[in-house]
Amino acid sequence: MRSTLIVIGIFVLAMALRTSRNNLSRKLGALTFLFASFCFFYFISGNVLAGIAGACLWFFLPWIELLTHVRSLRMPLDNRLHHKQLPNPSFFPNAVEAAAGMEEAGFEHVSDCGWNWSGMHQHFRLFWNPEERAIATVCLCEQEEAAFAFISISSVDINGKTWRTTNFPFAPTLRCCEKLKWNHVPCEKSCFHQILKDHRNFLGKMKLKTDHLLIPDPELLEESIEKEMRQQIDHNLKAGIIQLTGDGNFQYSKRGLIYLWYQFIKDMIRLC
Repeated sequence: MRSTLIVIGIFVLAMALRTSRNNLSRKLGALTFLFASFCFFYFISGNVLAGIAGACLWFFLPWIELLTHVRSLRMPLDNRLHHKQLPNPSFFPNAVEAAAGMEEAGFEHVSDCGWNWSGMHQHFRLFWNPEERAIATVCLCEQEEAAFAFISISSVDINGKTWRTTNFPFAPTLRCCEKLKWNHVPCEKSCFHQILKDHRNFLGKMKLKTDHLLIPDPELLEESIEKEMRQQIDHNLKAGIIQLTGDGNFQYSKRGLIYLWYQFIKDMIRLC
């Protein structure tokens, strides 16, 4: 009974820490969950190794989703953007603020479009600024009952390499091409002006001046997104992360599932 109360008490403490607004307290709560799992399996078996194995089970939970859902996904090889009406802005309050911030920063709205990826709906609001030589995007993602929004600012240099700053909250689910360089900022940073400042600093660190960047063509923004996605798909096909299904679609390979598991683990550690 004493062991049971100890485990329950540690779990209650972990839940309390996880509800904190302080990032350090939430991370401490995640470690407390691991400790509670260790104690549970240790008290049952009386073996330290069994306790460690029990704590490590948390890191294998993503395989439930990988084997039951992700493995059966079929995604189109050649996906196309379609002009569509944006979803209810009440679901994406940050997206409305971001779009307003883009217009305040001198970015001009180009189009609203989106596409579907095996149950996940992505909606884009595209903006451009010839003086910044940059493209700004608010992306709204919906999958089942989950929804989130993120911001991206992209610039292309004279060699065709894309430099992108984004507050995308998760690790990428496909490997990025060599011609795409990411600058991830914390997902809590949703102010467009701050992200634009980070993008300028990013370009500065890479020693890219304004005359090293191409002026984007607003008529080709949607085509450039489709082209970039196809290049990423081809890159991952060569890397063995995905494989063709023979019906115009692709799916994750066994190697790809292991890659996704590694990405899930990184998110668990980073976002805990």
